Amino acid sequence: QVQLVESGGGLVQPGGSLRLSCTASEFTLDYYAIGWFRQAPGKEREGVSCMGSSDGPTYYADSVKGRFTISRDYAKNTVLLQMNNLKPEDTAVYYCAAVRPSTTVQVMCLTTSRGFFDYWGQGTQVTVSS
Repeated sequence: QVQLVESGGGLVQPGGSLRLSCTASEFTLDYYAIGWFRQAPGKEREGVSCMGSSDGPTYYADSVKGRFTISRDYAKNTVLLQMNNLKPEDTAVYYCAAVRPSTTVQVMCLTTSRGFFDYWGQGTQVTVSS
């Protein structure tokens, strides 16, 4: 039973933009801290950006700071990741995950174990290439 669904991935040229969406089908995202993670082939999963519940604090990995923005669309029960000035090294499968708040967003983003989270999406591919 799929409960978190990512969308918005695709192929984009370097310098381009994409907006990823993470939508919940069976519960309200407002009460959950949300994280975006990515995994490239042959590399470990890494936390990209995390956001506390409701309008909680945000955290960004150094590699995306200033280029990515995480936000909530309450009307659509969706968390967005706006990605600008994309680089080839951003190529990866992107996942969203949700967890009842229990720690700081920084610790959350550094915790890549799927078992820590209540929900985990299926992933969407982002490819940055010319």
